[in-house]
Amino acid sequence: MTKAKVVTKTLHEKLNLMQTTLKVPKGQTNNFGGYKYRSAEDILEALKPHLKEHNLTLTITERTEELGGYLFVFTTARLIDEEGEFIETTSQAGIDPNRKGMDIAQSFGSSSSYSKKYALGNLFLIDDTKDSDATIDPKEVVKPAKATKKKMTPAIKSLMLTSIDAGNSGVVTERMNDYTMTKIQREQLEHAMEQKNAPEVKES
Repeated sequence: MTKAKVVTKTLHEKLNLMQTTLKVPKGQTNNFGGYKYRSAEDILEALKPHLKEHNLTLTITERTEELGGYLFVFTTARLIDEEGEFIETTSQAGIDPNRKGMDIAQSFGSSSSYSKKYALGNLFLIDDTKDSDATIDPKEVVKPAKATKKKMTPAIKSLMLTSIDAGNSGVVTERMNDYTMTKIQREQLEHAMEQKNAPEVKES
């Protein structure tokens, strides 16, 4: 009897499957604005069955840092496979210790939740452009002195290339605006999209 061949997916392939199949409903309601939104907890709950299916572990770590006189919380979401290989993304949010109606712990918790949600959103390509965060009034978010676009890392570029190959060029185009990148990195991504979208030439 011939044994069935076991196909082992790479971490990038597993992540790509999660990016294209993960659905996270906006299960929260902002009582003041009357709009629906998704929280970090909503994303984590939706991820659990996917992590189990693909035998992956997700860790979330945080650190605070002062930049240009502003205090930020940095959140790193790391996806790890059984071999120890990992892919990670980092997001950040300003912390205002003088936020009205909040003590420092509440202010940190609010910024932490905001940063965590966007780190997860970047890793799993969750489109949040029309979403608002219920825990932070945009007027109260600390505005850094400099642009807060994240630097394009090799891991992020690799994720985008994988998504392009899976037919998600539209999502990648939107996410490219969130990162600062070199001319070479931009050209590589644009070339990959051109190649993917180019019509196939049939041999006669």
